[in-house]
Amino acid sequence: MTSLRDAIQHYTDAHAGPDGVAPSPIPGLSTVRACAPSGLLHAIPRPLACLVLQGTKHVVFGNRGVDFQAGDSLLITADVPTVSQVTRASLAEPYLALVLELDPAIIADLASQMRPEAEEDDIPVRFERTDDDVAAVALRLMRLLERPDAVPILHAPLVRELHYWLLAGRHGAAIRRLGGQDSRARRVARAVALLRAEFAQALPVERLAAAAGMSPSSFHQHFRAATSLSPLQFQKQLRLIEARRLMVAMGMNASGAAFAVGYESVPQFTRDYARLFGQPPVRDAKAVRSRALAA
Repeated sequence: MTSLRDAIQHYTDAHAGPDGVAPSPIPGLSTVRACAPSGLLHAIPRPLACLVLQGTKHVVFGNRGVDFQAGDSLLITADVPTVSQVTRASLAEPYLALVLELDPAIIADLASQMRPEAEEDDIPVRFERTDDDVAAVALRLMRLLERPDAVPILHAPLVRELHYWLLAGRHGAAIRRLGGQDSRARRVARAVALLRAEFAQALPVERLAAAAGMSPSSFHQHFRAATSLSPLQFQKQLRLIEARRLMVAMGMNASGAAFAVGYESVPQFTRDYARLFGQPPVRDAKAVRSRALAA
């Protein structure tokens, strides 16, 4: 019988792009492959569960770092900036993972029917050994991808079941906070969604606070508590991460990328970029492309 690792390897072999990511027709579900250790990847991921089936990855958030490997599930329960690096992968044994973005609406519906759990701490990045029930549903989802005509009809109950087993696991209480209709996490998430959609535009804090249903001072406090960044810092990181993608994947030059993501000053863009990624835009983009070609 096909294992989850084999199913993910088969799917990424057929569908992965140059960055190793293979999106799927199931909303929020993708698989990842890396055939060599990677450079540092800066991101502000949406809340997600990542099941690692082969290889090792190191993830840093704030001043903490975690290593996770085959058999582990990484859970990110807030929109926090992370720096990650695949540390063990090869052509013979690539790093393989399945990623599912967590759906607050599904979480809210399930949580209303499940027994309440004790509150957990606010640590936004955590990991645990992958539960057998989680892995079993993930395998059924991967097998469903082999039947494209069935995906639109059958994927929803499987995605819902996968959320259930994640909620029933050791970190269920942390995941459950994403589903609270008027929870601080959901209210901040509304502002985050606005920032993600319009990061290249000027966004006054008053507009963001209104989206979250908070006063500007309260919003600023809760936003930083949830994401570890101020709204302005969050927007800046979104801009710089997108600029890096435009240069690496689209071949855009530094000034074009700067203006495309909302910068009005190329020197300011260059300074901010080097501060985040460790070197100026052109040199960094060239290094990232070289690593990708080598891999």
